[in-house]
Amino acid sequence: MVKTEKKTDFKVLLNSKSSVKKVIGIVSGKGGVGKSLITSLLASAFRKNGHNVGVLDADITGPSIPKSFGVKGNAEVTDEGILPRTSKTGIKLMSVNFLLSDETEPIIWRGPLIAGAVKQFWSEVVWGDVDYMFVVMPPGTGDVPLTVFQSFKVDGIIIVASPQELVSMIVTKAVNMAKSMNIPILGLIENMSYFICPNCTKKHNIFGTSNIEKIAQKFELKVLAKIPIDPKISEACDKGDVENIDAEWLKPVIYHIENTL
Repeated sequence: MVKTEKKTDFKVLLNSKSSVKKVIGIVSGKGGVGKSLITSLLASAFRKNGHNVGVLDADITGPSIPKSFGVKGNAEVTDEGILPRTSKTGIKLMSVNFLLSDETEPIIWRGPLIAGAVKQFWSEVVWGDVDYMFVVMPPGTGDVPLTVFQSFKVDGIIIVASPQELVSMIVTKAVNMAKSMNIPILGLIENMSYFICPNCTKKHNIFGTSNIEKIAQKFELKVLAKIPIDPKISEACDKGDVENIDAEWLKPVIYHIENTL
């Protein structure tokens, strides 16, 4: 009699007081491309479109979500679980910063501890009713993306890239990881794509000519949006006012996701 190897199920149960309809991961093969910014903009845009939105900050060692939304202080812990913090417009947020006595305290943890914290954000946080949960990952294809893909029911990912030449290799790594784990790729978003001069209104490619279309074609993916370099965006994030940014470039992204998932 031939014995069949039993597959290990790594799925983690969602908190019993929560209902999350769709989970979207925001990933990139490298740091510094603006995953947290794109996540914040997408969450804000979906909230403006009438959806209940949550943001799970899985970038444990480099959390940026609280600052973008201007939310400080500790999360409340109850008998039912950890209560997420809420942004000005009602977006539910969970980040390791909300569990620290000092938000500048460094997280010097090994991989298993970081992965465990990400699982807790899913299983022990009372998210309530969420239509779209955005999970922002740390850079690379290591412990945290692996944990999220194995532990959560991820409906799709968005890969964030920049116009730099090495982006082809970086995107390829992210695509290959997602495909190896059967995670649908919703498309690509290019951040820092161009700069429009306020004086002459001419478009300038600060980081070189974009090749995102070629990469998308190579993998049969869709370019969902190209986000410009705009000082007003970084200024709003620094002030915790990301929800006030009028992100017109994301309208096609919202339409695509709402009609795909």
